[in-house]
Amino acid sequence: MAGISTLARPYAKAAFQFANDAKALGDWSESLATLASVSQDEKVAALLKEPSATAAIKAQSLLDVCSGELKADVGNFVTVLSENKRLDLFEEISVQFEKLKAEQEKSVEVRVTTAFELSPAHEKALVEKLTKKLGREVTLVSTVDQSIIGGVVIRTDDLVIDSSVTGKLAKLAEAMYS
Repeated sequence: MAGISTLARPYAKAAFQFANDAKALGDWSESLATLASVSQDEKVAALLKEPSATAAIKAQSLLDVCSGELKADVGNFVTVLSENKRLDLFEEISVQFEKLKAEQEKSVEVRVTTAFELSPAHEKALVEKLTKKLGREVTLVSTVDQSIIGGVVIRTDDLVIDSSVTGKLAKLAEAMYS
């Protein structure tokens, strides 16, 4: 069976294309996040997996639960997913949609882990350097993890820069024992 990301990709691309053409990326982003969250609810997930419920009933039930939260034209998307038995893909569709949106907007979320809290001046300098290196607008999400002892670990989609003391010690140990 194909992986979840493989199954979700064409739906995420179609939703993105439609939203981009309609200049409604923000609305679709919010709606897909809502659908992803609601579809993970235990009772809703059970309903969506109910074999005796028709595609139309499942789609309408999901739309009823989300009433008032979804933007225009998302209802048709829910109906198509329901007819194709893909209502369990909303979480992955939302993730892939956000990646496409970030790529379109030339932005990226960077997660920075440090042993101690960064000062605003250090955060600003880091954002400037990462913006230059990545060629995108950087949104910094900073967390503190004292177990890395010192240094910094920077993560974004497919890039990891580990200059933490713990990471360097692990590399040293690996080099010594290999």
